[in-house]
Amino acid sequence: MRTRGNDIHIPMSFAFAERRCDAYPEADSLVARVAILLHDTGWACVDEIKIISEGFGTNWRQVQIRFEHEITGCEIAREVLPGLGYDDAFITRVTDIIDGHDTRPVSHSIEDSLVRDADRLWRFTPAGIALASSWFVQTPSFYCRRLRAEILPELITAAGLEMVTVELDRAEALLKVSVL
Repeated sequence: MRTRGNDIHIPMSFAFAERRCDAYPEADSLVARVAILLHDTGWACVDEIKIISEGFGTNWRQVQIRFEHEITGCEIAREVLPGLGYDDAFITRVTDIIDGHDTRPVSHSIEDSLVRDADRLWRFTPAGIALASSWFVQTPSFYCRRLRAEILPELITAAGLEMVTVELDRAEALLKVSVL
């Protein structure tokens, strides 16, 4: 969980996923919750030096290390979920979300949309801004502008879009990005 600050990212993303599931009762909340818990486990098994050197540079979304963490995350899910009593159909639904959650440009289901939004929403909080600013070697002010221009348009659900605006406005006020 320490890799890439996932001990901060995962609990926050999980909380956002739960709130998204509440807003979309037609979604299978168990699939979304399990997928968000496991979506970044693959980072723990890939080269940590490459995570920093390749994962946060130009064209960061399509570098090989991002695909590797998704593939490895699927392998981890396939390894742990059967022992927890989940059947093959459930595991496939979870791994279909994990595979491509960072690199695939489209969502395949409501659960996928909820996970993708939750994975991005944490970036709009003060903790997410602080961590990501350091990864990308940018000031919080510059990173907030990037969030508005690059990440905000990626949100899929109406509830996610509504929540992100509130979160980012609050984070920018707390971090005094208009001054610093």
